[in-house]
Amino acid sequence: MKLSARNVLAGKVIDVKRGATTSHVRIQIHGGAVVTASITNEAVDELGLAVGDTASAIIKASDVMVGKA
Repeated sequence: MKLSARNVLAGKVIDVKRGATTSHVRIQIHGGAVVTASITNEAVDELGLAVGDTASAIIKASDVMVGKA
């Protein structure tokens, strides 16, 4: 599969928390950082995502906001 996104962060699924319609999938990327994605439960099922799976966080965004308290 080819993607237009250039930010592909490979890692391992460390948690999948299912909600009523969406799931929060946590992927620990190389270096130890954790990326959390909110995706539909249907997508989790179609991908067969489970803790311990190798997966990638693919980020495509036109804006990044930064705040400081």
